[in-house]
Amino acid sequence: MTSNRKNISSGSPFEKPIGFSRAVRIGNLLAISGTAPIAPDGSTAHPGNLYEQTRTCLTIIRNAIENAGGRLENVIRTR
Repeated sequence: MTSNRKNISSGSPFEKPIGFSRAVRIGNLLAISGTAPIAPDGSTAHPGNLYEQTRTCLTIIRNAIENAGGRLENVIRTR
């Protein structure tokens, strides 16, 4: 069996040293998990502001989906 796995990076400074990818695509399935409100410099974005932290997480998720060739309209499950 051949895997067509593609790891999708968000550019987070933690991805390489910890060894994770923001998203993983295999075929038409895209999995994204563990999204936190991390700023490009590795700090917590918008400390104390839950609304802006949520917006940051959703932006990171949207970027991962788009980098994998998808759109938010393609999302079928969240939790």
